[in-house]
Amino acid sequence: MTRVYIVDDHAVVIEGIYSLLQKERDIVMAGHATNAANCMQYFVNHTADVILMDISLPDMNGVDLCKMIKRNYPGVMVLALSTFNQGTYIRKMMESGASGYLLKNAGRQEIIDAIQLVAKGKMYFSFDAGQALKSDSGRQNAIPPITKREKEILVLIAEGFTNTQIAESLFISIDTVDSHRKNLHSKLNVKNTAMLIRFAVENNLL
Repeated sequence: MTRVYIVDDHAVVIEGIYSLLQKERDIVMAGHATNAANCMQYFVNHTADVILMDISLPDMNGVDLCKMIKRNYPGVMVLALSTFNQGTYIRKMMESGASGYLLKNAGRQEIIDAIQLVAKGKMYFSFDAGQALKSDSGRQNAIPPITKREKEILVLIAEGFTNTQIAESLFISIDTVDSHRKNLHSKLNVKNTAMLIRFAVENNLL
């Protein structure tokens, strides 16, 4: 018997999942929470085999909650259930220890199949989530590697530091800063600071 716990801040989603799964012989609903705090409180004295976890929660994002669950209760499997279909979100959930990713438009049988696979220690991605993850991985691999110094300068640029302030902060010359800055523009194929920062944010370089 697989015990399933739901974490989602929308009552209609919780009620819908209960309705879909309540007659399934091998699945029992262990409970639900509408925020991260109540979820963590539940697991102090109770447990479950699989958590169906939304990414967007009122008090903490699902990525951080997933990390906490896996750190404190490694035997509990996390299956993301979200409307977000961007590779970045999917990859972050995987890096945080999630065992799979479902979109909220998934049908009853897909949800059941995903729960059963994840409960056995396997991975599950809905088709669209899998495609988004592959696309994101390809884009990540296409990004030229940047040096530690370039990363330091990139972070300071994003924080609004001028070349002079960066030079003073890192104890290097302004010419050196300018050289690194030009290298970043060239490597990442951007034309100005705004494009540089946007690229860095979109590709998790900060």
